[in-house]
Amino acid sequence: MLRYTLMRLGIFAGCLVVVWGLVYSGLAPRGLGASNGLWIVMLALLLSAPISFVVLRKERDRASVQIVQRVDRMKANLEANRNQEDVADESSRAQGQTS
Repeated sequence: MLRYTLMRLGIFAGCLVVVWGLVYSGLAPRGLGASNGLWIVMLALLLSAPISFVVLRKERDRASVQIVQRVDRMKANLEANRNQEDVADESSRAQGQTS
């Protein structure tokens, strides 16, 4: 998961540098007034999203498999805890009825 996040940030940083270069060279339009920095970040986000979607498909699938496995382990642990509580509750009730 960390690897995917770092790769995604790398793609965004690359797009940010490219957009910054295009804006300051005059090939892309500048933002209005003091909003130029925000304009550059928004353009970089707009470009990096589809690039990340296509380029990082395998890494995203790998990360999602890890997440599913982690969630399944947590569900199994919760179910095991519930079963332990049920057994403890049933045994205490059984002892109460025999007394």
